[in-house]
Amino acid sequence: MVTLKDVAKLACVDVSTVSRALNNSAYVHPETKARIMEAVKELSYQPNVLAKGLREGKRHTIGVVIPHLHMTTFAEITQGIEEEATKAGYATLICNTGDDPAIEKEYLNRLRNGFVDGIIIAGTGSNKKLLRDIQVSGLAVTQIIRKQDPEISSVTVGYKTSAYEATKYFAAKGCENIGLINGSMKLAPYKERYQGYQKALTELGLSETTAEFDNPVNTMAYGYDCTMELLRRNPALDAIVAAVDTQGIGALRALKEKSIRVPDQVRLISLTGQAIGAMLETSMTAMEIPAKELGEKAAVMNLEDIGSKTRKPSARHLVYSSVLVERESS
Repeated sequence: MVTLKDVAKLACVDVSTVSRALNNSAYVHPETKARIMEAVKELSYQPNVLAKGLREGKRHTIGVVIPHLHMTTFAEITQGIEEEATKAGYATLICNTGDDPAIEKEYLNRLRNGFVDGIIIAGTGSNKKLLRDIQVSGLAVTQIIRKQDPEISSVTVGYKTSAYEATKYFAAKGCENIGLINGSMKLAPYKERYQGYQKALTELGLSETTAEFDNPVNTMAYGYDCTMELLRRNPALDAIVAAVDTQGIGALRALKEKSIRVPDQVRLISLTGQAIGAMLETSMTAMEIPAKELGEKAAVMNLEDIGSKTRKPSARHLVYSSVLVERESS
């Protein structure tokens, strides 16, 4: 393995001069620096990033803990995190938990004992104590999409408001049997969406129809199964509120199999719109969120906490609004 000594020998300088040149930590004469860089190139020298990080007390890496990436808003969020982190000279380490608390706990412990300076997480809510311990230990922690702990900074969306507005939107179109594809109340977004849906129905004097299973929630299969259950519970169903586009796609499939026309017989809206919704055969009406921007902001907040001299910075909570985009499904 090529070392700094090898580079110094070939460039005919001291090891300390090579170190200063590579780290831009002090003045090195341009001709000397050029000679050093030529030696680096000739020897294919690769600096020991791990050793450098240990010396500086920073690893320049952020751990990103999310349920999954496939066809979810987390793909756009992660892109935003990565781009913002890269600007600051940080790498990202992506961990997919599948919303399994045990897997999440294992990843958090690995990140805690490994080489990251901060963690951005869309958590299950089952490892709040561990996250607080990690934060107290000096690592920056930021919640994304799911605000499970008010003591930890977060970047989220106004889920209660979006569900409330979507329900009122359908009522204004004459719908009286509005169903909700719901998820575990342990996950903050689903709890808040239900609260918004229930608030709107109470004001309207309408009855609720919800469906929920223990299966992974952000999937087309989940949307399909929940739609079938909604139709079973309320054959007069005339509108469906889905949490995310993938659920909405599953709902469209179920309705087609039942020969139910969208939007003539049943209207449909997604509360977390993505680009894919606009490209479907029946384009999907959605409450769209700026997913990439959420990721960028979460990265900025995490990086700010990493650079803070305070061991545990005060929790900050940023809530984004969703915007109604009307398409064919409503």
